Parts: sequence; structure tokens; C-alpha cells
Amino acid sequence: MLTAFVNAFKTPDLRKKLLFTLFIIALYRVGSVLPTPGVDAQAVRTCLGQVQTGNSIYGMLNLFSGGALLQLSVFALTVMPYITASIIIQLLTVVIPRLEALKKEGQAGTQKITQYTRYLTVGLAVLQSTTIIALARTPGQMFQGCQEDLIPNDSVLMLATMVITMTAGTGVIMWFGELITDRGVGNGMSILIFVSIAAAFPSSLWAIRQQQGWGIFLVVMAIGLVIMAAVIYVEQAQRRIPVQYTKRMIGRRAYGGSSTYIPLKVNQAGVIPVIFASSLMYLPVLAAQFNPQASWAGWINANIAQGGHPVYMIAFFLLIIGFTYFYVGITFNPKEVADNMRKHGGFIPGIRAGRPTEEYLHYVLSRITAPGSLYLGVISLIPLIAFVLIGANQNFPFGGTSILIVVGVGLDTVKQIESQLQQRHYEGFLR
Repeated sequence: MLTAFVNAFKTPDLRKKLLFTLFIIALYRVGSVLPTPGVDAQAVRTCLGQVQTGNSIYGMLNLFSGGALLQLSVFALTVMPYITASIIIQLLTVVIPRLEALKKEGQAGTQKITQYTRYLTVGLAVLQSTTIIALARTPGQMFQGCQEDLIPNDSVLMLATMVITMTAGTGVIMWFGELITDRGVGNGMSILIFVSIAAAFPSSLWAIRQQQGWGIFLVVMAIGLVIMAAVIYVEQAQRRIPVQYTKRMIGRRAYGGSSTYIPLKVNQAGVIPVIFASSLMYLPVLAAQFNPQASWAGWINANIAQGGHPVYMIAFFLLIIGFTYFYVGITFNPKEVADNMRKHGGFIPGIRAGRPTEEYLHYVLSRITAPGSLYLGVISLIPLIAFVLIGANQNFPFGGTSILIVVGVGLDTVKQIESQLQQRHYEGFLR
């Protein structure tokens, strides 16, 4: 594997792509620690040192930002507005006929949908930056127990400048992601998410060492390696449904007659169900903050606000299973796949074309989604269980959304580099 890394940097065009990707990553990390104009950086550091934000409703957002959110930096919003906009557009594609038609138009339709996603990203960035700045004006809502004045000058002009700066930061991040995709290695937005999460790994592990000692630290590292190996195994697992295409004569030439397969991954939904479930679990906690005196707010703060409570774990687990089936159902359409196969003369051996093929694909998909949803639920509960056992919720990186994204993006990026190396007759990373 080390030889493959050396060969990658020996190849001129691949070396340029790798160095360009590293350069964009360095710029991204600089923006993640650069304070937004109007923010008292020293007060923010003081609040971060005084409170534990692992169980707050901003935990996942801070995870995706690599700590930039709670530092109120220029890139505080990071890729979250883009992720939210992409998910919304993807869901609307199923509902709105115009977007569904654009999706079927090929490259031109995809560019139009990408343009809509960008517009929605900017709108969400304005909304989210306004919300974050409003919370920062009353630090006790963002940092429990913090009494520091995070924004000394709260004039309208200064607040507008902060909103514009954070929104512009989101636009720059989108540009960085597209530059990596076009001129670097891997998917740009995925790489930036990977960097944000991976940047928090060393500090999280060192915090466990300081709080629990070397014994627990070594146990956590051993468990982490086992979890990572299991995640890689499941992420690579797939059910291959064989497809045979009949020969067709067009003029004097014969087309078709080839064999292929439909790969159905065990984790067909990725990390989207975990994000959906986490967002939904945060809504009642957010509502309780606006009416803390109500009886229902007390029950939510006692049972839902704390990630280690059994009620939260059970509800979170069930929501992940439900959202997994929901998301797989809207992203993979057995009827559309069966119709496309029939139009091109394809069939599954032993299954008639048309409706029987659709029913068979639906049967296989529902069966393979069951272990995939359970896998997502178990992986997502690992940080919560770690919080109960060793008191390391957000400080436990080997589980939940973080490990799924790190492993998934890492595997995809390595495969892309490997394919380029194999085109130049070098050995790949995974050989």
C-alpha cells in the first residue's frame, strides 16, 4: 500500500490532483478557525472551555463542521446548508413532476437541478446564520452556563455583516467542493465533510485519555478498530442480482447478449436516515427551550434531551429503521428499473420481464434493507452507549454518523485513486 502511495505521487497528473486537493483542504481548515467579524474569539474559547456541548442540539452540526460552528468562524455553517438543500431537492424530485422530468433529461437536467440546489443552499445559509447569531447574542442558549459576551457590538449593521460573512463562507465552501471534484481527487463535498470529522478525531481520543486514563484509551482504540473493520465489511457488502440481455439485430449488426448484474448494497441509504432521525429527535428539545416551564418540557428535558436515556435510544433506533425504509423506497424504484430492463431487452434469469421482475426486486430490496437498517441503528447507538459506560458522548469518534462518513468517503476516494493507478499499470491501494 505504501508503494501505491509512492506511485501515486510519481504520476505527474495524479500528483497535481492530490496536491491541489490538499491545498484546498488547507484553505478550508484555515477558514474553519478564522473568527467571523464581530465575534469575541477569546470569549468563545472561554465558553468552550467551561461547558460540555456534546449533548446539546448543536452536537451533530458541530461534528460536521469540525468544531467551526461553536467557534463562530467564517465557515461555521460548513456543508450543512448544502446537505440539507440536496436532501430537500432529492425528496422534491419524487413529488414535483417538473423536477422528475429534469432528472430524466440527462446532463442538462442535472445541471439545472444543481443550480436549484445552490439557490436553496444560499437561502438556508441565510436562515441558519441568522439563527446562530441570534443564539450567540444570548450565550446561555448555545453554551449552557456561559455568561461571556460573545458579540460585543450587536448593532444592526454588524449583525448583517456577520450574516453576510457566514453565508459567503458557505458559498466559498461550495466552490471548494466543486474545485476538488473537477480538478482534484474524489467528490469535493464528501472530502470536505471527511476532513471536518477527521479533524476532531485526535482531540476526541486525547480527551478520553485525559478523562479515563490509558487503560480505557487502549480499550477504546481496540474497539474502534473492530468497529471500523465491521463498517468496512458491511459497506462493501452487496446483493448482486444477475441480468441477462438478449441479442438484437439492428441492420447487419448484433447488439446485446451480455450479462451483468444489479448491485444492491446492504446499506443502500447511507447516512441519510441517521441525519433524518437526529434532526427529528432535536425538534422536541428545541421546542422545550422556548417553553421550559411546561410539564411536557420537563419530561422532554429529562428523557429526550439526554442522549444516554433509554427512551431516547429506543426512539432514535426506531426512527433510523423507519427512515431507512422510507429513503430506500424513494431512491430505488423497482418499477422504473424493471421497465428500463424490459425496454432494453434485459431480464433476470428465471423471472419474467415486467411486473414479476418489479415484484422480485421489491422483495429482495425489502429483505436486504432489514439488516441494513439494523446495522445503521446499532452503529448510531455506539456513541450513546459509550456515553453511559465511559462518559464520552461526542468524544467517542468510533460510531454514529462520523465513522459511517469517514469509512464511506475514504473507501470511495481510495477506489478512485486506485482506478487511475491501474490505468497506468501500477498496483492499486487495495491490492
